[in-house]
Amino acid sequence: MNIGEKLNMTMLCDFYELTMGNGYFENGFKDKITYFDVFFRRVPDKGGFAIAAGLEQLIRYIEDLHFTPEDIAYLRGRNLFCEEFLEYLANFRFTGDIYAVPEGTPVFPKEPLVVVRAPAIEAQLIETFTLLTVNHQSLIATKANRITRAARGRTVLEFGSRRAQGSDAAITGARATYIGGCAGTACTISDQLYGVPAGGTMAHAWVQMFDSEYDAFKTYCEIYPTNATLLVDTYNTLKSGIPNAIRAFNEVLKPLGITRCGIRFDSGDIAYLTKKARKMLDDAGWTDCKITVSNALDERLIAGLLRQGAQVDSFGVGERLITARSEPVFGGVYKLAAIEDENGNIIPKIKISENVGKITTPHFKKLYRFYGRDTGKAIADYLTVYDETVDDSQNLEIFDPDATWKRKEVYHFEARELLVPIYQKGKLVYKRPGIEEIKKYCTEQVDTLWDEVKRFDNPHTYYVDLSQKLWDIKDRLLHEGGKIS
Repeated sequence: MNIGEKLNMTMLCDFYELTMGNGYFENGFKDKITYFDVFFRRVPDKGGFAIAAGLEQLIRYIEDLHFTPEDIAYLRGRNLFCEEFLEYLANFRFTGDIYAVPEGTPVFPKEPLVVVRAPAIEAQLIETFTLLTVNHQSLIATKANRITRAARGRTVLEFGSRRAQGSDAAITGARATYIGGCAGTACTISDQLYGVPAGGTMAHAWVQMFDSEYDAFKTYCEIYPTNATLLVDTYNTLKSGIPNAIRAFNEVLKPLGITRCGIRFDSGDIAYLTKKARKMLDDAGWTDCKITVSNALDERLIAGLLRQGAQVDSFGVGERLITARSEPVFGGVYKLAAIEDENGNIIPKIKISENVGKITTPHFKKLYRFYGRDTGKAIADYLTVYDETVDDSQNLEIFDPDATWKRKEVYHFEARELLVPIYQKGKLVYKRPGIEEIKKYCTEQVDTLWDEVKRFDNPHTYYVDLSQKLWDIKDRLLHEGGKIS
């Protein structure tokens, strides 16, 4: 089953991509090779790093990229496009190259997550969807990673579908949370489509449907004896909810020899209630009973609960995760970095702005990550021109591109390229990993970051440096107003 089969996403583009495409076509730029970078300028929530995600959906989009007769008829009806351009669109297919950072990779501002090398019209037409999928899933994966790290090894489940910003945000958002570290989701279709483990037990309505809370609990234990997690806060948590849960466990599960079960809180003073509940359960002999809590949680609230000694085994996190409520925009952009002339020479391009943070880094680039050979920890990222290589058998001096006097010699390190080929001449060449492989890779790569980079408050700045050659090109373009002399 494939979401792309239900809706052709080709027309999910900003209209200017079509007007520019028509303009390129009429001005003879149809075959002009361009290079575009997808990057972001700032980590959400003032964090130290982000998590790249959304590549799988970009691939599915490219594989199904075509204009239908209905699409062409609509565009013709706008009376803006020449017939030759419409004919070109009717036979459209992607023929370019795409490079990307694998999903699950920790990433940093101003480095390319995706690089598109393609004829101008093709590169322009895929801009919106590329940004949409990378921005959304990277945002949610990043938030999920923050929340799961706050939980300190306790299970985190995604519960947010009903509060997501639309159906696709719920579905692919659940996928992104799994990449970022969540153990599963309440979103059934994400399990069906992507293999994100789905699970769930009951809502308050189940308890309210029965004549008594005890009957509700007893019946549920009888139906699902190996998956009995009871919601204990419908009426009075301490006076009835937990005592009735214990009674149901004793009368239904104990005779079956089942000791693993659970209770869930969705309201109240979580720290206080879980400590009371833990004692009540332990005193009754249900030491293996797990306690799950939900109720508008995020990384700050989870960290606070654990500091207070809350007795929690797992967290169900909903709206503040699936919407990344604290900062719901990733801010990725799609910027021209270079073009090719008639002889195939790559000409770097730069966007200059009075806002220094919006000045782009020109050229077709490579992205390296340096790891200490002794520690396995990431030291810095390093951008070079496409024709440069890094010899990690030799020491290398790197410098802060914004404060060039800040220099550091890197030694005894391993250099790994992060951008890998996804498409070459329109053909998919990337071996797509499964969701479990992506999740495992994400965990391993986050572990390569120093704790100082991972802390929530005032994280250490992880540097993305430029090679001397790339910095010189950027500096020259800045002084020449963006034009190579």
